[in-house]
Amino acid sequence: MRRNGWLLWLLTLSGALGSLWMVFHFSKPKTWQVPADNLNYSWLEYPDADGGLEKVCNCTAILEGDREAVAQAKLLTITKDFNLHYQIPDDHYIKAAQDCRKFKLSGKYQTFPLSKEEEDFPLAYSIVVHHKVQNFERLLRAIYTPQNIYCVHVDKKSQASVLSAIEAIASCFPNVFLVSHAETVVYSAWSRVQADLNCMADLYNASTKWKYFINLCGQDFPLKTNLQMVRTLRSLKGGNSLESEKLPDAKKWRVTFVYKIVGEKLQKTSKKKTPPPFNLPILSGNAYIVVSRGFVRSVLEDSRIQVLIEWAKDTFSPDEFLWATIQRIPGVPGSKWLNPKHDMSDLNAVSRLVKWRLHEGQQDSLEAAYPKCEGNHIRDICVYGAGDLHWLVQQHHFFANKFDAYNDPIPVYCLEKYLRQQALAEPH
Repeated sequence: MRRNGWLLWLLTLSGALGSLWMVFHFSKPKTWQVPADNLNYSWLEYPDADGGLEKVCNCTAILEGDREAVAQAKLLTITKDFNLHYQIPDDHYIKAAQDCRKFKLSGKYQTFPLSKEEEDFPLAYSIVVHHKVQNFERLLRAIYTPQNIYCVHVDKKSQASVLSAIEAIASCFPNVFLVSHAETVVYSAWSRVQADLNCMADLYNASTKWKYFINLCGQDFPLKTNLQMVRTLRSLKGGNSLESEKLPDAKKWRVTFVYKIVGEKLQKTSKKKTPPPFNLPILSGNAYIVVSRGFVRSVLEDSRIQVLIEWAKDTFSPDEFLWATIQRIPGVPGSKWLNPKHDMSDLNAVSRLVKWRLHEGQQDSLEAAYPKCEGNHIRDICVYGAGDLHWLVQQHHFFANKFDAYNDPIPVYCLEKYLRQQALAEPH
């Protein structure tokens, strides 16, 4: 009992110190006085007892690719009662966040930077969410550091409990806020881009310190620690990392006809689009990017990009060509020349790793770009299972998509524990 009392006292003291640090971080000039490697961060570790999952699955073995451990995890996830046991309702977060100190302590949120290198290189995040608060909260605590800044866009058509829970979580952190103007997001329509644009503007105006912008959705999860990301971004020297390739013939219909929203769906019309402004070649990419502050400034202020944005608003899935096209406009910070030698695929960019069913297969196959999905598919995208983790952690990408802690909590739990161990073991 005495030992438990001491542990509780230490946790409380650590949380209080972290809260004080955040107050001074945003109000006074910072100096780095205590080398991080002289501090004991054991209270930030995820012990085996956390969440109870370690009792029934072996994360270390799973991450090493042990087939027996993977098979055991897969057997658990097809058991209905197992998944239900680890699902957390929205109202839990609403109640838990009423005591912010306890909420941050129990979630083991990192309330101070682990190194001066990270403190001096803050990042800005846009996170677009429409359901499954549990996924969002696990993502937030995996990427949270006090020097970064986070804008959260909750779809206007989300359930009231989702909005209330995310508002409650955000209220516990001075550097996490909800977007000033939320959109009703329609699949494949312009509203998906507008959600990120709204967060871009809010983040740009909220702080002049952050160096890079990263946009996420609620079913993403990191594959790298904050320090690993910072070091990679420093090496880019102002460059951007995002998919930008020639638009395949099979996708040209997306920008050939005008589309409009009918009801809650995007529909094609018979009206043809005018050519792109300034004879810009429309390039293929995806919705998720890692770009410099200068790139964001151009998106918000460059008159050429504003004209392109207006032109793109009635196309199909503009999020999958807009950023890729802007990346090749001369003069945009961090952009690349139009020559195909500068093309970048999603596998070469650091922003996002997605397994598409069409590109899965055996390594000796000419058509396959990555191994088969070990989880299940939604709209031809792999929702990762435990068997995917060994491959995932060997990749260079910052984030992967999709994860679903509601239907399979094991991949998220094991990755979260793995990344925290790495972060605390890194030479700061």
